[in-house]
Amino acid sequence: MASTRDIRRRIRSVKNTRQITKAMELVAASKMKKAQQLALGGLPYANLLADVLAALSKGIEESSHPFLTQREVRNRGILLISTDKGLCGPLNANLFKIVTDIRVPAKFYSMGRKGTQFLARTKRAVVADFQVHDRVPFSEVKVAAEFMVKQYLAGDIDTIEVIYSRFKNTLVQEPILRPVLPLKNLKEFLDSLARDRGVSRDPHDDDREVLFEPSVHEVLNALLPFYVDHQVHQLALSAKASEHSARMVAMKTAKDNATELLGDLTLEYNKARQAAITQEILEIAAAQFSAA
Repeated sequence: MASTRDIRRRIRSVKNTRQITKAMELVAASKMKKAQQLALGGLPYANLLADVLAALSKGIEESSHPFLTQREVRNRGILLISTDKGLCGPLNANLFKIVTDIRVPAKFYSMGRKGTQFLARTKRAVVADFQVHDRVPFSEVKVAAEFMVKQYLAGDIDTIEVIYSRFKNTLVQEPILRPVLPLKNLKEFLDSLARDRGVSRDPHDDDREVLFEPSVHEVLNALLPFYVDHQVHQLALSAKASEHSARMVAMKTAKDNATELLGDLTLEYNKARQAAITQEILEIAAAQFSAA
């Protein structure tokens, strides 16, 4: 059995660890609420963009824009959205599993320090890495999205895909590989958006006539790049909410484990202390008996 001094030292260490993990849990919970509000706040705007695209889709051919044209895939362009810090459970590991399953030629773009380190460690082709602040401002995400769009239009990559953690609820974050470009079939894409929004009707079934100035094609040329930027921004917001949720759960689990360990150590300390007292009593009694 360990000495009482060693047990007291372990108890003090576990108490310090529990205090730190509790503080990190509270910080992560506060950040999670803010990130969740930002992610949900952009949904009405995304829904409006989808409605405008649905109206535009009635008067265009899908081959009229490079974002809608399917082409041979020689190099996939993949944006990996990870975290800058650790202590968030298996969140990053689940994202990296998707990366390791990709066998075809691909060029990677990273948003998050952990993802950049993983891609460098596994010697994958990293074209660029981007740093985004904790509040995920649109101006910073737009830089990454527009850089990938330029690469796509130049033919350096033939797809734009995003690997991120989809925020479902506080306990569940789902790692997903989400295609962004090309929009292989605009109508199918809009139908999937309608299902994600919980809309029971197709957005194409609106009989109202919509007039666009100066023309449908010019509006589409201006809208699609902006829609891609906004889509990547929404995915980054969802990933940030997932990060703070996973960190809060991980820190709560660590705090609960520390509390349980503290109880076991306290019991062990009391047993050791009781054994030491009993031993002293026996030694005193034996000495008095010998003297008598």
